[in-house]
Amino acid sequence: MYLRGQAHAREAKGKGVNVLLGPAMGPLGRLPAGGRNWEGFGADPVLQGLAAAWTIKGIQDEGVMATAKHYVGNEQEHFRQAWEWGAPNAISSNIDDRTLHEIYAWPFADSVRIGVASIMCSYNQVNNSYACQNSKLLNGVLKDELGFQGFVQSDWLAQRSGVASALAGLDMSMPGDGLRWQDGKSLWGPELTRAALNTSVPMERLNDMATRIVAAWYQLGQDDPEKWPENGPNFSSWTGEKIGLLHPGSDDRTTGEVNKFVDVQGNGTHGKLARRIAAEGIVLVKNVNDTLPISRQGHSIVSGFISNKDDFKMHVGVYGEDARGNPEGPNACVDRGCNEGTLASGWGSGAVEFPYLITPQEALRREFDSDMVLLHEYPANEIPETKQRALEEQDLCLVFVNSDAGEGFIAWEGVKGDRNDLYTQKGGDKLVETVAKRCGGGESPVIVVVHAVGPVILENWIDIPNVKSVLLAHLPGQESGNAVADVIFGDTNPSGRLPYTVAKHADDYGPDSHVMYYPNGVVPQQNFTEGLYIDYRYFDKNGITPRYEFGYGLSYSKFELSQLEITVDPTKKTLLPAPRPDSKTLPAPPDFDNTVPPAKEALFPDGFRRLKKYIYPYLTSLSGTDPAPYKAYPEAYTNKKKHEKPSEAGGGPGGNPDLYTYVANVSFTVKNLSPVRGQAVPQLYISYPESWTDPDFPLVWGQGYTKEGSSTDSDKDNDKLKQHSEGIISDNGTIASPFLTINTSNPHANETEHVRPDWFDPQMVGQLSVIDFPVRVLRGWEKVDLAPAGEPGDFVRVSIAITRKDLSYWDVRRQNWVMPTVGGGTREFGVWIGWSSRDLVLSGMI
Repeated sequence: MYLRGQAHAREAKGKGVNVLLGPAMGPLGRLPAGGRNWEGFGADPVLQGLAAAWTIKGIQDEGVMATAKHYVGNEQEHFRQAWEWGAPNAISSNIDDRTLHEIYAWPFADSVRIGVASIMCSYNQVNNSYACQNSKLLNGVLKDELGFQGFVQSDWLAQRSGVASALAGLDMSMPGDGLRWQDGKSLWGPELTRAALNTSVPMERLNDMATRIVAAWYQLGQDDPEKWPENGPNFSSWTGEKIGLLHPGSDDRTTGEVNKFVDVQGNGTHGKLARRIAAEGIVLVKNVNDTLPISRQGHSIVSGFISNKDDFKMHVGVYGEDARGNPEGPNACVDRGCNEGTLASGWGSGAVEFPYLITPQEALRREFDSDMVLLHEYPANEIPETKQRALEEQDLCLVFVNSDAGEGFIAWEGVKGDRNDLYTQKGGDKLVETVAKRCGGGESPVIVVVHAVGPVILENWIDIPNVKSVLLAHLPGQESGNAVADVIFGDTNPSGRLPYTVAKHADDYGPDSHVMYYPNGVVPQQNFTEGLYIDYRYFDKNGITPRYEFGYGLSYSKFELSQLEITVDPTKKTLLPAPRPDSKTLPAPPDFDNTVPPAKEALFPDGFRRLKKYIYPYLTSLSGTDPAPYKAYPEAYTNKKKHEKPSEAGGGPGGNPDLYTYVANVSFTVKNLSPVRGQAVPQLYISYPESWTDPDFPLVWGQGYTKEGSSTDSDKDNDKLKQHSEGIISDNGTIASPFLTINTSNPHANETEHVRPDWFDPQMVGQLSVIDFPVRVLRGWEKVDLAPAGEPGDFVRVSIAITRKDLSYWDVRRQNWVMPTVGGGTREFGVWIGWSSRDLVLSGMI
């Protein structure tokens, strides 16, 4: 991940790009059919967080700003942008407070902790407030609790208000347009200037915006001409020609050199890295009788199937449109917005122009020994009967199928961003069944390669006896064919592991796992009622057997785990983290002059040349610059700054520094038992104490939120709750609960509002409040390279540190992270080491 990020940054810097718009950790993968899941790292917050953090470090070590996106709850493409669907408002992702912290905000916390320069807020609403103007998310969670010091930029046109978004914590509007593309009517630009002059936006806020942006610029050394190219971008996003418009989109038709065609691919080194990353991302999920790897002569290296043909050659068939290239070229479809030829990338703004694309067909042609292999190619998904007869002659068949998706502004054959189902596309399943049935009369081995944007249901053919091997090759990029050939021929021992669960049926992911394809209201409401239980957590909780579980993947080697040791620092096993560090011990923020300047200084300078549709901060008149009287604002509004108590969960990058202190260290031995060098991927999961109750809140507390007032047996609990109530009610009237978030629509949102949620059961009053935990959660992993058995380096000792946060849950009552180490129920954590979320070999306790 680090090397990948580093290569991205070097290419960006070589092109004069200051800010890279990645990595993505949202969508996280709540919905298996989500169109942009492929841009992230997998359906687990720790997986997303660690992978994103190392990517960010690789990018920023090269002096380029990284952007953690999309914050937050952007889990589907349908209705994320209202105008794409002819709707008045974007979808609202309704996420409860605990789920927000433990699932969706977790990878952003890791990004902030590593020092990410920018965070991009998303198009969607969160709890019925647009993400780019949600003060609770931006000012509260991100900037206070997580200690984010960089700048928040909007997704392109995700800003939906002017003053409100400024006050809520948005720092940069991208690309600057207002509510419509390229209309030149910015919500900020001159309007932000006017708002600052009339005090709708305090000067302190304006200074804070600028400080955050410029601080990131200085932090990464972009002010240093010895480290950073001075001439700016040397390419154009608007044309591939050398000469183009100098000011595209405006009324100025002046042309000049806009593309210098600077090669930033590292003299081929980046291609080699791309090939390695693609190969290591391939997951071998089935390999009956060690069919793979095969030799260049077409024989299985281990099982040794041979040909009995008169020509003494192995007859190998290659089938499927996914094996070949797009006849019009790899970049023929804008933003890769079609599924034509081999699938190496999803579509949308996250896709890139391929410098080249090696197809599987090309790579296999090159690698097979033509003196020993007769290659039969039919790169199509429909095989006519006349062509199927050739299948009977094949000693080995390779089938390539795929499933594509992408960003919602592109639709392809009825796929509008999000996939319509979880099956292969363009008749891929039928192709596999046909080849398996006819290949060598149904007796020859079949190898299936699946390129896909996410999990694919394989049930139509996975159990066919002669489907011997299956590779889930994901989206390999420009080195696609070389990467899959490296694995097929054994040059690379497969070490990819599933970043999601492959189910037997789509409904196995749960009732809340489906894309909302049709709006359920003027503002589509998507309730995240599954809470913490997405992907493998849902399967584990409900005892559902998947086809292939999260973390699963086979190797050509066999490994052994042994000698588990767990050391614990008992002084760290406290219920709450240390108090938030005193701000007086930290460097003071810059102190700027917050005096509002004379309005006339904001007028366009004399002789200034303005370009149509370009955004400027200057004003054409002084209209609206006088400070507005308070009577013009809603009842109870005040522009006086509320000095609320900072979050106890904050105090440093990523949150309270004590969350990242080590509580325990887990070590174990990994040994290679086979004669083949390979990379093992041991994974660490933890389980929480069973039947645990909080010693300060032992009884059910939801009944305390009643309009009638508190009159239950748990008044004492409610009194304690009131002591911890700061932050439970957000500026936009959002109430945090352990199960869901309720919007009170209360104009007096700073006042405590007591409501009885619909889920409240009065029969629960006075009963023990047992905290619900997933069966197990991922907390770390390592990939280790091991020499063949009997050679030096055939085993290694692995150590994984466990932090306080790893063992904590988010308590909505305290608004803090709590480690369940004292109180009712068991107070021991389970530690599990294994090869997947279900193949767990070693276990111990903390």
